[in-house]
Amino acid sequence: MLWRRGVAVAAAALVLAGCGSAASTDQAAVPGPVSAADLAKVTLKVGDQKGGVKSLLTAAGQLDGLPYKIEWSTFTSGPPLLEAASAGAIDIGRVGNTPPIFAAAAKAKIAVVSVARSNVTREAVLVPPDSPLTDVASLKGKTIGVAKGSSAHGQLLNTLRNHGLSTKDVKVSFLQPSEAYAAFTQHTIDAWAIWDPYTAQAEIEAKARVLADGRGASNGLAFETASTTALADPGKNSAIRDLVVRVVKAQKWADTHRPEWAAAWAKETGLKLEVARKAVDAGRDQPIALDDSVIASEQQLADTFTDEKTLPGKVDFAAFVDRRFAPDLDQARSNG
Repeated sequence: MLWRRGVAVAAAALVLAGCGSAASTDQAAVPGPVSAADLAKVTLKVGDQKGGVKSLLTAAGQLDGLPYKIEWSTFTSGPPLLEAASAGAIDIGRVGNTPPIFAAAAKAKIAVVSVARSNVTREAVLVPPDSPLTDVASLKGKTIGVAKGSSAHGQLLNTLRNHGLSTKDVKVSFLQPSEAYAAFTQHTIDAWAIWDPYTAQAEIEAKARVLADGRGASNGLAFETASTTALADPGKNSAIRDLVVRVVKAQKWADTHRPEWAAAWAKETGLKLEVARKAVDAGRDQPIALDDSVIASEQQLADTFTDEKTLPGKVDFAAFVDRRFAPDLDQARSNG
């Protein structure tokens, strides 16, 4: 059954948007409630990647009855999305586990506000079907494409470390997904570290072979990450609170409505339906609590980047976590 809330119901709930607890932010910094009339004036600028969030919300009926407007922007990967959030060009967007770490190192004006965990087997290091490479050790001296600061960058770093290698033992070519896919199919790179739906696309269209996946190399986390400027604005704070709750409900819906979501995702992005189905059938994001274990896992990843000297110094990930919406998110996960 699709979730649909009327405007009046949603607006009534949203006047409580200022409630909740701030974990790593000053409680006084959390804006108070806004009226339905003020909320109706809000245009929330939302960043998306490959239509993933927009198509999910659409399929689950979660864009019905919005008491505010949404303006969507599409980004190739998480790092440019968070650059836009820090600059105030967008208010919130979903990214993988690594972009917030790089953003934190750059002192970006962002905060993670909710989290989900995905199937780490869909984060993969791929090689062409005719590649002579047979294991991670054989990557030594080879060229690997990856988007800098993306979740695939983190997975690649840990995959290499787990096999006694470092990024100094390979040639890392920083490429956005579309560039990397072209380089991969043209054999100008030896391997490609990537995530779904690109993993599924490469497997189906280019007959790519998985050399290693994210098991033991990725925590599988993905974050809704907001601009601190937006969080400080009463109207946008209320809209963000409503949006992240809708995302949680849509994620829970999608777990039992995979064919419907795959169709919506393909329609939104132009992905082949078989690609969308393969990505969705593997298991997508499931919402979890933004708790201390999540922060500790991210801190460990951040420290790994620091140890590799990919980042200039230590990152305090907890300083970029804001749990003001925790009560609302807990209720959404429990009630569906």
